[in-house]
Amino acid sequence: MRRFSATVLAIALLTVAGCSGGQSGSTADAGAPVSGGSLTWAVETEPITFNPHQYAQAKARLLVWNTFEALLTHDDKGGYLPWLASGYEVSPDGRTYTFKLRTGVTFSDGTRFDAAAVKANIDQILVPNYAPGVAAVQLKDLDKVEVKDDSTVVFQLKKPDVLLLDFLSSPQGAQISPKPIKEATNLKAGGPELAGTGPFVLDRYTPGQEVHFKKNPAYNWAPANAGHTGPAYLDEITYRFLKESSVRVGALTSGQVQIIEGVPATDEPLLSADADLSLVRGLNSGSAYSYYFNTVHAPFDDVRVRQAFREALDVPAVLDGVYRNTATRAWSVIGPTSPFYDKSLEGSYGANAAKANQLLDGAGWSAKDAEGFRTKDGKRLTVRLVQSAPYVRDRRDVLAQAVQAAVKQSAGIDLEIQLVDQGTATKALADGEYELFDNSRADTDAGAALNLLLYSTGSINRTGFTSPELDKLLDDAVATTDQAGRADLYEQVQKLAVTDQALVQPLYAPQDQIAASKSVGGVGFEPTAGVPVDAYNLWLSK
Repeated sequence: MRRFSATVLAIALLTVAGCSGGQSGSTADAGAPVSGGSLTWAVETEPITFNPHQYAQAKARLLVWNTFEALLTHDDKGGYLPWLASGYEVSPDGRTYTFKLRTGVTFSDGTRFDAAAVKANIDQILVPNYAPGVAAVQLKDLDKVEVKDDSTVVFQLKKPDVLLLDFLSSPQGAQISPKPIKEATNLKAGGPELAGTGPFVLDRYTPGQEVHFKKNPAYNWAPANAGHTGPAYLDEITYRFLKESSVRVGALTSGQVQIIEGVPATDEPLLSADADLSLVRGLNSGSAYSYYFNTVHAPFDDVRVRQAFREALDVPAVLDGVYRNTATRAWSVIGPTSPFYDKSLEGSYGANAAKANQLLDGAGWSAKDAEGFRTKDGKRLTVRLVQSAPYVRDRRDVLAQAVQAAVKQSAGIDLEIQLVDQGTATKALADGEYELFDNSRADTDAGAALNLLLYSTGSINRTGFTSPELDKLLDDAVATTDQAGRADLYEQVQKLAVTDQALVQPLYAPQDQIAASKSVGGVGFEPTAGVPVDAYNLWLSK
Protein backbone atom coordinates (compact mmCIF):
# COMPACT_ATOMS: atom_id res chain seq x y z
CA MET A 1 0.00 0.00 0.00
CA ARG A 2 2.05 2.78 -1.44
CA ARG A 3 1.10 5.69 0.72
CA PHE A 4 1.57 7.34 4.07
CA SER A 5 -0.76 8.16 6.93
CA ALA A 6 -1.64 11.77 7.52
CA THR A 7 -2.31 11.00 11.18
CA VAL A 8 1.12 10.03 12.43
CA LEU A 9 1.76 10.77 16.08
CA ALA A 10 5.25 12.27 16.31
CA ILE A 11 7.32 12.36 19.47
CA ALA A 12 10.01 14.78 20.56
CA LEU A 13 12.82 13.62 18.31
CA LEU A 14 10.78 13.82 15.09
CA THR A 15 10.72 16.87 12.85
CA VAL A 16 7.90 16.88 10.30
CA ALA A 17 8.09 20.49 9.14
CA GLY A 18 8.37 20.67 5.38
CA CYS A 19 6.77 17.28 4.74
CA SER A 20 4.07 17.25 2.09
CA GLY A 21 1.55 14.93 0.53
CA GLY A 22 0.82 13.24 3.86
CA GLN A 23 4.37 11.90 4.02
CA SER A 24 6.06 11.75 7.37
CA GLY A 25 9.12 10.49 9.14
CA SER A 26 12.61 11.51 8.05
CA THR A 27 11.49 12.59 4.56
CA ALA A 28 12.42 16.26 5.09
CA ASP A 29 15.89 15.41 6.43
CA ALA A 30 16.61 12.99 3.59
CA GLY A 31 15.99 15.64 0.92
CA ALA A 32 14.40 14.96 -2.44
CA PRO A 33 13.79 11.34 -3.45
CA VAL A 34 16.67 9.66 -5.26
CA SER A 35 16.94 6.27 -6.96
CA GLY A 36 19.41 3.53 -6.15
CA GLY A 37 20.99 2.10 -3.06
CA SER A 38 20.56 -0.76 -0.63
CA LEU A 39 18.72 -0.53 2.68
CA THR A 40 18.71 -2.83 5.71
CA TRP A 41 15.68 -2.86 8.03
CA ALA A 42 15.55 -4.77 11.33
CA VAL A 43 12.10 -6.17 12.14
CA GLU A 44 10.69 -7.64 15.34
CA THR A 45 8.76 -10.56 13.90
CA GLU A 46 9.72 -13.23 11.40
CA PRO A 47 6.79 -14.14 9.15
CA ILE A 48 5.28 -17.58 9.54
CA THR A 49 4.60 -17.48 5.81
CA PHE A 50 5.33 -15.28 2.78
CA ASN A 51 2.10 -16.31 1.04
CA PRO A 52 -0.29 -13.33 1.25
CA HIS A 53 -3.37 -15.56 1.30
CA GLN A 54 -2.06 -17.00 4.58
CA TYR A 55 -1.32 -13.59 6.11
CA ALA A 56 -2.10 -13.46 9.84
CA GLN A 57 0.65 -11.35 11.46
CA ALA A 58 0.21 -7.58 11.37
CA LYS A 59 3.97 -7.24 11.67
CA ALA A 60 4.41 -9.09 8.36
CA ARG A 61 2.16 -6.75 6.40
CA LEU A 62 4.95 -4.44 5.22
CA LEU A 63 6.75 -7.46 3.71
CA VAL A 64 3.65 -8.77 1.93
CA TRP A 65 3.00 -5.51 0.10
CA ASN A 66 6.55 -5.38 -1.25
CA THR A 67 5.81 -8.30 -3.57
CA PHE A 68 2.05 -8.61 -3.84
CA GLU A 69 -0.80 -6.23 -4.65
CA ALA A 70 -4.59 -6.25 -4.41
CA LEU A 71 -7.43 -5.04 -6.61
CA LEU A 72 -8.14 -2.11 -4.29
CA THR A 73 -6.30 0.02 -1.75
CA HIS A 74 -7.37 2.52 0.91
CA ASP A 75 -7.30 6.26 1.14
CA ASP A 76 -6.68 8.12 4.40
CA LYS A 77 -10.39 8.24 5.20
CA GLY A 78 -10.99 4.50 5.03
CA GLY A 79 -12.46 4.58 1.53
CA TYR A 80 -11.42 2.42 -1.40
CA LEU A 81 -9.24 3.36 -4.36
CA PRO A 82 -8.39 1.35 -7.50
CA TRP A 83 -5.08 -0.52 -7.53
CA LEU A 84 -4.86 -3.56 -9.83
CA ALA A 85 -8.46 -2.80 -10.67
CA SER A 86 -9.16 0.39 -12.62
CA GLY A 87 -12.64 0.64 -11.14
CA TYR A 88 -15.71 -1.30 -10.06
CA GLU A 89 -19.51 -1.17 -10.05
CA VAL A 90 -22.00 -2.62 -7.58
CA SER A 91 -25.48 -3.74 -8.63
CA PRO A 92 -28.48 -2.06 -6.97
CA ASP A 93 -29.21 -5.20 -4.93
CA GLY A 94 -25.62 -5.29 -3.60
CA ARG A 95 -25.02 -8.84 -4.87
CA THR A 96 -22.94 -8.27 -8.00
CA TYR A 97 -19.54 -6.56 -8.06
CA THR A 98 -18.03 -5.98 -11.50
CA PHE A 99 -14.34 -5.06 -11.60
CA LYS A 100 -12.49 -3.60 -14.56
CA LEU A 101 -8.82 -4.53 -14.36
CA ARG A 102 -5.74 -2.56 -15.32
CA THR A 103 -4.11 -3.70 -18.52
CA GLY A 104 -0.39 -4.06 -19.12
CA VAL A 105 0.27 -5.49 -15.64
CA THR A 106 2.50 -8.55 -15.34
CA PHE A 107 3.62 -10.80 -12.53
CA SER A 108 7.36 -10.91 -11.91
CA ASP A 109 7.53 -14.36 -13.55
CA GLY A 110 6.27 -12.85 -16.81
CA THR A 111 2.68 -14.10 -16.50
CA ARG A 112 0.04 -11.58 -17.52
CA PHE A 113 -2.32 -10.29 -14.85
CA ASP A 114 -5.92 -10.63 -16.05
CA ALA A 115 -9.38 -11.74 -14.99
CA ALA A 116 -8.41 -15.41 -15.24
CA ALA A 117 -5.60 -14.77 -12.74
CA VAL A 118 -8.04 -13.17 -10.31
CA LYS A 119 -10.35 -16.18 -10.58
CA ALA A 120 -7.42 -18.57 -10.08
CA ASN A 121 -6.56 -16.80 -6.82
CA ILE A 122 -10.13 -16.92 -5.53
CA ASP A 123 -10.51 -20.56 -6.53
CA GLN A 124 -7.36 -21.39 -4.57
CA ILE A 125 -8.48 -19.47 -1.47
CA LEU A 126 -11.70 -21.50 -1.47
CA VAL A 127 -9.86 -24.84 -1.57
CA PRO A 128 -10.79 -26.62 1.71
CA ASN A 129 -8.28 -26.04 4.54
CA TYR A 130 -6.17 -23.64 2.47
CA ALA A 131 -7.41 -20.34 3.96
CA PRO A 132 -10.41 -21.37 6.08
CA GLY A 133 -10.64 -18.12 8.05
CA VAL A 134 -10.94 -16.02 4.90
CA ALA A 135 -13.38 -18.44 3.26
CA ALA A 136 -15.57 -18.43 6.39
CA VAL A 137 -15.63 -14.66 6.93
CA GLN A 138 -14.71 -12.33 4.06
CA LEU A 139 -15.88 -14.77 1.37
CA LYS A 140 -18.66 -16.56 3.22
CA ASP A 141 -21.34 -14.99 1.03
CA LEU A 142 -19.49 -15.45 -2.26
CA ASP A 143 -21.46 -17.49 -4.79
CA LYS A 144 -19.10 -17.52 -7.77
CA VAL A 145 -16.47 -15.57 -9.71
CA GLU A 146 -16.93 -15.15 -13.46
CA VAL A 147 -14.46 -14.08 -16.13
CA LYS A 148 -16.41 -11.81 -18.44
CA ASP A 149 -13.38 -10.94 -20.59
CA ASP A 150 -9.64 -10.53 -20.05
CA SER A 151 -10.06 -7.26 -18.17
CA THR A 152 -13.43 -7.83 -16.48
CA VAL A 153 -14.14 -10.09 -13.50
CA VAL A 154 -17.51 -10.42 -11.76
CA PHE A 155 -18.09 -11.44 -8.13
CA GLN A 156 -21.58 -12.83 -7.53
CA LEU A 157 -22.75 -12.90 -3.89
CA LYS A 158 -25.49 -14.98 -2.33
CA LYS A 159 -26.47 -11.90 -0.31
CA PRO A 160 -25.03 -8.39 0.19
CA ASP A 161 -21.75 -8.38 2.10
CA VAL A 162 -19.52 -5.29 2.30
CA LEU A 163 -16.60 -7.34 3.63
CA LEU A 164 -15.89 -8.39 0.03
CA LEU A 165 -14.34 -4.97 -0.60
CA ASP A 166 -12.29 -5.21 2.59
CA PHE A 167 -11.00 -8.58 1.40
CA LEU A 168 -10.10 -7.23 -2.03
CA SER A 169 -7.99 -4.50 -0.40
CA SER A 170 -6.31 -6.82 2.12
CA PRO A 171 -3.17 -8.98 1.97
CA GLN A 172 -5.37 -12.09 1.86
CA GLY A 173 -6.89 -10.77 -1.35
CA ALA A 174 -3.51 -10.01 -2.94
CA GLN A 175 -2.75 -11.59 -6.29
CA ILE A 176 -0.29 -14.46 -6.81
CA SER A 177 0.74 -15.57 -10.29
CA PRO A 178 -1.40 -18.55 -11.39
CA LYS A 179 1.73 -20.48 -12.36
CA PRO A 180 3.13 -20.96 -8.80
CA ILE A 181 -0.41 -21.45 -7.49
CA LYS A 182 -0.38 -24.64 -9.55
CA GLU A 183 3.31 -25.56 -9.39
CA ALA A 184 4.86 -24.31 -6.11
CA THR A 185 6.33 -27.06 -3.97
CA ASN A 186 5.16 -25.33 -0.77
CA LEU A 187 2.43 -22.89 -1.69
CA LYS A 188 1.34 -22.18 1.87
CA ALA A 189 4.83 -21.19 2.99
CA GLY A 190 5.45 -18.97 -0.03
CA GLY A 191 8.84 -17.39 -0.61
CA PRO A 192 10.90 -17.03 -3.80
CA GLU A 193 8.65 -19.51 -5.64
CA LEU A 194 5.67 -17.15 -5.51
CA ALA A 195 5.49 -14.28 -7.99
CA GLY A 196 3.49 -11.10 -7.46
CA THR A 197 2.97 -7.84 -9.34
CA GLY A 198 4.64 -5.65 -6.70
CA PRO A 199 7.62 -3.28 -6.94
CA PHE A 200 9.98 -5.80 -5.35
CA VAL A 201 10.78 -9.47 -5.88
CA LEU A 202 11.58 -11.73 -2.93
CA ASP A 203 14.71 -13.51 -4.13
CA ARG A 204 16.34 -14.84 -0.96
CA TYR A 205 15.12 -16.02 2.45
CA THR A 206 17.30 -17.37 5.24
CA PRO A 207 15.05 -18.68 8.04
CA GLY A 208 15.80 -17.14 11.40
CA GLN A 209 18.06 -14.49 9.87
CA GLU A 210 16.79 -12.35 7.00
CA VAL A 211 14.79 -11.94 3.81
CA HIS A 212 16.03 -10.04 0.76
CA PHE A 213 14.05 -8.18 -1.91
CA LYS A 214 15.32 -6.74 -5.19
CA LYS A 215 13.68 -4.05 -7.32
CA ASN A 216 11.21 -5.09 -10.00
CA PRO A 217 12.45 -2.88 -12.89
CA ALA A 218 9.25 -3.45 -14.92
CA TYR A 219 6.95 -2.06 -12.21
CA ASN A 220 4.78 0.81 -13.46
CA TRP A 221 1.26 0.49 -12.03
CA ALA A 222 1.25 2.09 -8.59
CA PRO A 223 -2.15 3.39 -7.36
CA ALA A 224 -3.01 7.08 -7.56
CA ASN A 225 -2.05 7.80 -3.95
CA ALA A 226 1.31 6.02 -4.16
CA GLY A 227 3.48 9.10 -3.90
CA HIS A 228 5.32 8.50 -7.18
CA THR A 229 5.17 6.34 -10.32
CA GLY A 230 7.44 3.81 -11.95
CA PRO A 231 9.84 1.42 -10.17
CA ALA A 232 10.78 1.69 -6.49
CA TYR A 233 13.59 4.05 -5.55
CA LEU A 234 15.72 1.41 -3.79
CA ASP A 235 17.63 -1.24 -5.74
CA GLU A 236 17.28 -3.72 -2.90
CA ILE A 237 16.19 -4.05 0.70
CA THR A 238 17.09 -6.62 3.35
CA TYR A 239 14.93 -7.25 6.42
CA ARG A 240 16.82 -8.77 9.33
CA PHE A 241 14.87 -10.68 11.98
CA LEU A 242 15.97 -9.29 15.36
CA LYS A 243 13.42 -10.21 18.01
CA GLU A 244 15.08 -8.46 20.96
CA SER A 245 14.40 -4.72 21.01
CA SER A 246 17.80 -3.92 22.51
CA VAL A 247 19.48 -5.74 19.63
CA ARG A 248 17.42 -3.83 17.05
CA VAL A 249 18.18 -0.50 18.68
CA GLY A 250 21.86 -1.38 18.95
CA ALA A 251 21.96 -2.32 15.28
CA LEU A 252 20.44 1.06 14.36
CA THR A 253 22.64 3.22 16.59
CA SER A 254 25.78 1.39 15.42
CA GLY A 255 24.87 1.84 11.75
CA GLN A 256 24.44 -1.89 11.00
CA VAL A 257 20.90 -1.13 9.83
CA GLN A 258 19.29 2.11 8.66
CA ILE A 259 15.76 1.53 9.97
CA ILE A 260 13.95 -0.53 12.61
CA GLU A 261 10.39 -1.08 13.82
CA GLY A 262 9.11 -2.11 17.24
CA VAL A 263 10.72 0.46 19.55
CA PRO A 264 9.68 0.07 23.20
CA ALA A 265 9.47 3.08 25.48
CA THR A 266 12.46 1.85 27.48
CA ASP A 267 14.72 2.48 24.46
CA GLU A 268 13.41 5.91 23.51
CA PRO A 269 15.96 7.88 25.61
CA LEU A 270 18.80 6.26 23.70
CA LEU A 271 17.26 7.25 20.38
CA SER A 272 16.37 10.78 21.48
CA ALA A 273 19.99 11.37 22.38
CA ASP A 274 21.06 10.73 18.79
CA ALA A 275 20.51 13.73 16.50
CA ASP A 276 20.90 11.55 13.42
CA LEU A 277 17.79 9.46 14.17
CA SER A 278 14.03 10.02 14.02
CA LEU A 279 11.06 8.12 15.40
CA VAL A 280 7.40 8.02 14.30
CA ARG A 281 4.36 6.19 15.64
CA GLY A 282 1.10 4.96 14.13
CA LEU A 283 -1.95 3.45 15.83
CA ASN A 284 -3.21 0.27 14.16
CA SER A 285 -6.78 -0.17 12.98
CA GLY A 286 -8.98 -3.21 13.55
CA SER A 287 -9.32 -4.81 16.96
CA ALA A 288 -7.59 -3.88 20.21
CA TYR A 289 -5.09 -6.18 21.88
CA SER A 290 -7.30 -8.06 24.32
CA TYR A 291 -7.67 -11.19 26.38
CA TYR A 292 -10.69 -13.28 25.41
CA PHE A 293 -12.32 -15.45 28.09
CA ASN A 294 -13.00 -19.12 27.34
CA THR A 295 -16.64 -19.48 28.45
CA VAL A 296 -16.88 -23.19 27.67
CA HIS A 297 -15.59 -24.44 31.01
CA ALA A 298 -14.88 -23.19 34.54
CA PRO A 299 -14.08 -20.72 35.84
CA PHE A 300 -14.98 -18.31 33.03
CA ASP A 301 -18.24 -20.08 32.25
CA ASP A 302 -19.50 -17.88 35.10
CA VAL A 303 -19.93 -14.27 33.96
CA ARG A 304 -19.21 -13.10 37.51
CA VAL A 305 -15.69 -14.53 37.34
CA ARG A 306 -15.12 -12.83 33.98
CA GLN A 307 -16.30 -9.56 35.46
CA ALA A 308 -14.14 -10.11 38.52
CA PHE A 309 -11.00 -10.55 36.41
CA ARG A 310 -11.70 -7.24 34.68
CA GLU A 311 -12.44 -5.41 37.93
CA ALA A 312 -9.28 -6.82 39.52
CA LEU A 313 -7.11 -5.34 36.79
CA ASP A 314 -5.97 -1.72 36.82
CA VAL A 315 -5.17 -1.55 33.10
CA PRO A 316 -3.50 1.90 33.09
CA ALA A 317 -1.20 0.82 35.91
CA VAL A 318 0.05 -2.31 34.15
CA LEU A 319 0.36 -0.49 30.82
CA ASP A 320 2.37 2.33 32.36
CA GLY A 321 4.61 -0.16 34.11
CA VAL A 322 5.47 -1.89 30.85
CA TYR A 323 5.15 0.89 28.25
CA ARG A 324 5.95 4.00 30.32
CA ASN A 325 2.86 6.01 29.42
CA THR A 326 3.19 5.41 25.66
CA ALA A 327 0.37 2.86 25.26
CA THR A 328 -3.22 3.83 24.41
CA ARG A 329 -5.61 2.07 26.77
CA ALA A 330 -8.39 0.07 25.09
CA TRP A 331 -11.97 -0.16 26.36
CA SER A 332 -13.55 -2.25 23.61
CA VAL A 333 -12.81 -5.14 21.30
CA ILE A 334 -12.69 -2.50 18.53
CA GLY A 335 -9.70 -0.17 18.46
CA PRO A 336 -10.27 3.56 19.11
CA THR A 337 -9.23 4.61 15.57
CA SER A 338 -12.15 2.73 14.03
CA PRO A 339 -15.28 4.69 13.05
CA PHE A 340 -17.25 1.92 14.77
CA TYR A 341 -15.60 2.36 18.18
CA ASP A 342 -18.09 2.85 21.03
CA LYS A 343 -16.63 5.61 23.17
CA SER A 344 -19.39 5.23 25.77
CA LEU A 345 -17.62 2.13 27.12
CA GLU A 346 -14.79 4.24 28.47
CA GLY A 347 -14.67 4.22 32.27
CA SER A 348 -17.43 1.62 32.57
CA TYR A 349 -15.41 -1.12 34.30
CA GLY A 350 -12.08 -2.02 35.82
CA ALA A 351 -9.71 -1.04 38.65
CA ASN A 352 -12.18 -1.94 41.39
CA ALA A 353 -10.61 -4.56 43.65
CA ALA A 354 -13.45 -4.43 46.15
CA LYS A 355 -16.00 -5.24 43.45
CA ALA A 356 -13.78 -8.01 42.08
CA ASN A 357 -13.58 -9.69 45.45
CA GLN A 358 -17.31 -9.30 46.02
CA LEU A 359 -18.02 -10.97 42.67
CA LEU A 360 -15.68 -13.87 43.43
CA ASP A 361 -17.26 -14.37 46.85
CA GLY A 362 -20.66 -14.50 45.20
CA ALA A 363 -19.41 -17.03 42.64
CA GLY A 364 -18.23 -19.38 45.41
CA TRP A 365 -14.52 -18.61 45.21
CA SER A 366 -14.53 -17.37 48.79
CA ALA A 367 -11.67 -19.33 50.38
CA LYS A 368 -7.93 -18.72 50.00
CA ASP A 369 -4.98 -21.08 50.15
CA ALA A 370 -1.67 -20.51 51.91
CA GLU A 371 -0.30 -18.53 48.96
CA GLY A 372 -3.25 -16.16 48.91
CA PHE A 373 -4.98 -17.60 45.84
CA ARG A 374 -8.73 -18.03 45.76
CA THR A 375 -10.11 -21.56 46.00
CA LYS A 376 -13.43 -23.32 45.56
CA ASP A 377 -14.07 -26.90 46.71
CA GLY A 378 -10.35 -27.23 47.33
CA LYS A 379 -9.40 -26.17 43.78
CA ARG A 380 -7.32 -23.06 43.11
CA LEU A 381 -8.70 -20.33 40.84
CA THR A 382 -6.11 -20.89 38.10
CA VAL A 383 -6.52 -19.57 34.56
CA ARG A 384 -4.10 -20.27 31.70
CA LEU A 385 -2.97 -17.79 29.05
CA VAL A 386 -1.33 -19.60 26.12
CA GLN A 387 0.81 -17.27 23.98
CA SER A 388 2.15 -18.36 20.60
CA ALA A 389 5.74 -17.09 20.33
CA PRO A 390 5.59 -16.05 16.63
CA TYR A 391 2.71 -13.69 17.44
CA VAL A 392 4.24 -12.08 20.51
CA ARG A 393 5.09 -8.44 19.84
CA ASP A 394 5.24 -5.21 21.87
CA ARG A 395 6.62 -7.07 24.92
CA ARG A 396 3.27 -8.79 25.37
CA ASP A 397 5.00 -11.53 27.33
CA VAL A 398 6.19 -8.89 29.82
CA LEU A 399 2.71 -7.36 29.89
CA ALA A 400 1.26 -10.77 30.78
CA GLN A 401 3.59 -10.95 33.76
CA ALA A 402 2.38 -7.55 34.92
CA VAL A 403 -1.25 -8.67 34.58
CA GLN A 404 -0.36 -11.87 36.44
CA ALA A 405 0.97 -9.91 39.42
CA ALA A 406 -1.95 -7.46 39.40
CA VAL A 407 -4.80 -9.98 39.48
CA LYS A 408 -3.06 -12.02 42.18
CA GLN A 409 -2.59 -9.01 44.41
CA SER A 410 -6.08 -7.55 43.84
CA ALA A 411 -8.23 -10.66 43.86
CA GLY A 412 -6.17 -13.82 44.43
CA ILE A 413 -6.47 -15.04 40.82
CA ASP A 414 -3.72 -17.39 39.67
CA LEU A 415 -2.80 -16.45 36.10
CA GLU A 416 -0.55 -19.09 34.55
CA ILE A 417 1.38 -17.89 31.49
CA GLN A 418 2.48 -20.37 28.84
CA LEU A 419 4.74 -18.95 26.11
CA VAL A 420 5.06 -21.76 23.57
CA ASP A 421 5.81 -22.48 19.92
CA GLN A 422 3.06 -22.19 17.32
CA GLY A 423 2.36 -25.93 17.12
CA THR A 424 1.96 -26.28 20.88
CA ALA A 425 -0.27 -23.22 21.05
CA THR A 426 -2.45 -24.46 18.18
CA LYS A 427 -2.94 -27.81 19.90
CA ALA A 428 -3.75 -26.22 23.25
CA LEU A 429 -6.36 -23.99 21.65
CA ALA A 430 -7.85 -26.86 19.65
CA ASP A 431 -8.05 -29.00 22.79
CA GLY A 432 -9.56 -26.24 24.91
CA GLU A 433 -6.57 -26.27 27.26
CA TYR A 434 -6.73 -22.56 28.00
CA GLU A 435 -8.86 -19.99 29.80
CA LEU A 436 -7.52 -16.84 28.14
CA PHE A 437 -6.72 -16.20 24.47
CA ASP A 438 -4.85 -13.05 23.42
CA ASN A 439 -5.26 -11.40 20.06
CA SER A 440 -5.23 -8.19 18.06
CA ARG A 441 -5.89 -7.66 14.38
CA ALA A 442 -5.03 -4.86 11.95
CA ASP A 443 -8.06 -5.28 9.68
CA THR A 444 -8.94 -2.03 7.95
CA ASP A 445 -12.63 -2.84 8.46
CA ALA A 446 -13.20 -3.79 12.10
CA GLY A 447 -16.18 -5.86 10.97
CA ALA A 448 -13.81 -8.50 9.64
CA ALA A 449 -12.15 -8.82 13.05
CA LEU A 450 -15.49 -9.00 14.85
CA ASN A 451 -16.73 -11.80 12.60
CA LEU A 452 -13.56 -13.79 13.14
CA LEU A 453 -13.47 -13.27 16.91
CA LEU A 454 -17.11 -13.14 18.01
CA TYR A 455 -19.31 -14.88 15.43
CA SER A 456 -20.50 -18.26 16.73
CA THR A 457 -18.62 -20.09 13.97
CA GLY A 458 -15.78 -17.57 13.66
CA SER A 459 -12.48 -19.28 12.94
CA ILE A 460 -10.76 -17.60 15.90
CA ASN A 461 -13.74 -17.39 18.23
CA ARG A 462 -11.88 -18.73 21.26
CA THR A 463 -14.53 -17.63 23.74
CA GLY A 464 -16.81 -20.51 22.76
CA PHE A 465 -19.71 -18.11 23.28
CA THR A 466 -22.58 -18.61 20.85
CA SER A 467 -25.49 -16.23 20.46
CA PRO A 468 -28.08 -15.99 17.68
CA GLU A 469 -28.59 -12.35 18.68
CA LEU A 470 -24.91 -11.55 18.31
CA ASP A 471 -24.67 -13.44 15.01
CA LYS A 472 -27.63 -11.53 13.60
CA LEU A 473 -26.12 -8.19 14.54
CA LEU A 474 -22.87 -9.15 12.81
CA ASP A 475 -24.72 -10.42 9.73
CA ASP A 476 -26.83 -7.29 9.48
CA ALA A 477 -23.76 -5.06 9.80
CA VAL A 478 -22.04 -6.53 6.74
CA ALA A 479 -25.24 -6.54 4.69
CA THR A 480 -25.49 -2.75 4.51
CA THR A 481 -23.29 -0.04 3.03
CA ASP A 482 -24.80 2.60 5.32
CA GLN A 483 -21.97 3.58 7.68
CA ALA A 484 -24.29 5.07 10.29
CA GLY A 485 -26.36 1.90 10.29
CA ARG A 486 -23.25 -0.25 10.61
CA ALA A 487 -22.00 1.90 13.48
CA ASP A 488 -25.29 1.44 15.34
CA LEU A 489 -25.18 -2.32 14.87
CA TYR A 490 -21.55 -2.56 15.99
CA GLU A 491 -22.37 -0.44 19.03
CA GLN A 492 -24.90 -3.12 19.98
CA VAL A 493 -22.27 -5.81 19.34
CA GLN A 494 -19.83 -4.07 21.66
CA LYS A 495 -22.46 -3.62 24.37
CA LEU A 496 -23.34 -7.30 24.24
CA ALA A 497 -19.76 -8.59 24.13
CA VAL A 498 -18.06 -6.09 26.42
CA THR A 499 -20.76 -4.89 28.81
CA ASP A 500 -23.44 -7.57 29.06
CA GLN A 501 -21.40 -10.77 28.68
CA ALA A 502 -17.88 -9.58 29.60
CA LEU A 503 -16.35 -11.83 26.94
CA VAL A 504 -13.23 -9.74 26.57
CA GLN A 505 -10.62 -7.87 28.60
CA PRO A 506 -9.41 -5.05 26.31
CA LEU A 507 -5.88 -3.91 27.08
CA TYR A 508 -4.37 -1.50 24.56
CA ALA A 509 -4.61 -0.24 21.01
CA PRO A 510 -1.63 -1.67 19.12
CA GLN A 511 0.74 0.80 17.59
CA ASP A 512 3.85 0.57 15.49
CA GLN A 513 7.00 2.60 15.88
CA ILE A 514 9.63 3.20 13.22
CA ALA A 515 13.05 4.57 14.06
CA ALA A 516 15.36 5.46 11.20
CA SER A 517 18.49 7.22 10.19
CA LYS A 518 17.68 10.69 8.89
CA SER A 519 19.30 9.63 5.63
CA VAL A 520 16.19 7.49 4.99
CA GLY A 521 13.28 9.17 3.23
CA GLY A 522 9.70 8.04 2.72
CA VAL A 523 9.14 6.56 6.18
CA GLY A 524 5.49 6.24 7.19
CA PHE A 525 2.36 4.22 7.80
CA GLU A 526 -0.53 2.86 5.77
CA PRO A 527 -3.61 5.07 5.98
CA THR A 528 -6.50 3.37 7.75
CA ALA A 529 -4.44 0.33 8.83
CA GLY A 530 -1.81 2.41 10.65
CA VAL A 531 0.94 -0.21 10.19
CA PRO A 532 4.37 0.47 8.62
CA VAL A 533 4.15 1.00 4.88
CA ASP A 534 6.15 -1.15 2.45
CA ALA A 535 9.41 -0.08 0.83
CA TYR A 536 8.08 1.41 -2.44
CA ASN A 537 8.55 5.01 -1.32
CA LEU A 538 11.73 4.55 0.72
CA TRP A 539 14.97 6.13 -0.48
CA LEU A 540 18.46 6.81 0.79
CA SER A 541 19.92 10.30 0.48
CA LYS A 542 23.27 10.44 -1.30
